Amino acid sequence: MEKVSVADVESGGMGAADRRGLTDALDASGLAINHYRVDPGEGLSGGLHTHMDQEEIFYVIEGEVTFTVGYDGDESVVLEAEEAIRFAPGKYQTSENTGDGEAAVIALGAPRESGDVRLPQPCPEGDSDNMQMQFGDDGMVLVCPECGTELDA
Repeated sequence: MEKVSVADVESGGMGAADRRGLTDALDASGLAINHYRVDPGEGLSGGLHTHMDQEEIFYVIEGEVTFTVGYDGDESVVLEAEEAIRFAPGKYQTSENTGDGEAAVIALGAPRESGDVRLPQPCPEGDSDNMQMQFGDDGMVLVCPECGTELDA
């Protein structure tokens, strides 16, 4: 059994959200878990993306969060406190606090590690309609999963 206070976990992550990764603090082996506090107008992630190898569930503890869904971001779903949403692997999504006050959200991802995150950006060589995010010593690059073409992010 592991127990942790969210306040004791260091904040970090992408964007302006206060993201606290609870996975390591809870010694979780098969599940990623993050706690977010997000100001109005801010999002949970850096933008529209998908995990090809991980399903995600978001539970809104307080506030209002609008999820933009689909490769073209052509659908939106509003979640209020005590509502949850699931995204299957390969489903594009991003989010924004569209309420008047701070939003608090729990995000769960399974399996724990996601090594195949993609952005809805066509390959300049025309081989794929998305690019895979890859991280290295020099930062992030986008790689076409079909032909291997690389772009600086």
